[in-house]
Amino acid sequence: MKINIKRLTETAILPERGSAYAAGYDLFADVNGSVEIQPHETKMIGTGLAMEIPEGYFGGIFARSGLSSKEALRPANCVGVVDADYRGEVKVALHNDGGVIREIKAGQKIAQLVVVPFLGVEFDEVEELSETVRGVGGFGSTGK
Repeated sequence: MKINIKRLTETAILPERGSAYAAGYDLFADVNGSVEIQPHETKMIGTGLAMEIPEGYFGGIFARSGLSSKEALRPANCVGVVDADYRGEVKVALHNDGGVIREIKAGQKIAQLVVVPFLGVEFDEVEELSETVRGVGGFGSTGK
């Protein structure tokens, strides 16, 4: 599958795979110099890229494991969604879960993009739902 991608700035870096079997493509910060993120603060970090995700797919923006575990930085919404009809700049709402100021530098890997298929559905409102063994049992109802 090929995805059309457009650099919005001269400094934007195209997504890259870290290994031959990686599901995610690294996204890079496209910032002037660097950006500080205070503890428990969220900052929008641009990638300088726009893309055409194919119909029937979305671009999932996930945390990079090293950045989240070592630097306490992750996408604020946990998983961002780039819809197939969006043509603006892909940005990452990066949140600092830690207790110290973190710095994002130009060209730094900030998240990973995974292109994921989805099923479009229609919702049919009904008076009753089918019965199951679990029924309305909520959190923890199927185990100890």
